[in-house]
Amino acid sequence: MSTIEQTLAELQGKNPRKVLRHALENYDKVAISFSGAEDVVLIDIALKIRKDIQIFSLDTGRLHKETYQFIEQVRKHYGVDIELLTPDYQLLEPFIKEKGLFSFYEDGHKECCAIRKVEPLRRKLANVDAWITGQRKDQSLDTRQDLPEIQIDSAFSTESKPLIKFNPLVNQSSAQIWDYIEAYQVPFNTLHKQGFISIGCEPCTRAVLPNQHERAGRWWWEDATKKECGLHIAKDII
Repeated sequence: MSTIEQTLAELQGKNPRKVLRHALENYDKVAISFSGAEDVVLIDIALKIRKDIQIFSLDTGRLHKETYQFIEQVRKHYGVDIELLTPDYQLLEPFIKEKGLFSFYEDGHKECCAIRKVEPLRRKLANVDAWITGQRKDQSLDTRQDLPEIQIDSAFSTESKPLIKFNPLVNQSSAQIWDYIEAYQVPFNTLHKQGFISIGCEPCTRAVLPNQHERAGRWWWEDATKKECGLHIAKDII
């Protein structure tokens, strides 16, 4: 049994604090991915374990103004630095020149996400040994049902440097996340009050109707099995 398999056996089914503690105490170069939605729960728990945490967020250039305001609110509330990762203009400018600003409505979101999200993330992850995500199984019935608490990241590992990915919230439901936010008075994106649940870029996100699944508001013009941006799927790396 590999070290990762042994650790997974130890962490499987454990609460988010236990998983975060293992990540933060065993990896010095570890970073938390903050999406500007409810991932702030990770920050709130992590800071009670370790103060010198790395936090980053993907600034695609197409986020809602409320998301930018929220990122700034979190930075001030916790007194932390949040590194904003931006797209490489040498990739973005030719793409926009050739296809315009809304090509994803016609040929899918993969290419745009690869430039605005995946490539900046790859640059960041090259400098850490592990990263922590806010992925949950209940976010997607089609693509996230087999998520473990810890895994080797097949998307961003290299032959010479395996990258470890932690998913502390994997077994948490949306209701549990919001119970935590309310109980501990954690800041949250004001878009949630307007019917937005899963929040991404402004052109690709919309509010959902009562009883609709949260991912129904993301890339709503595409098939449900395609509602990933490439951050967690190896084949989508450019």
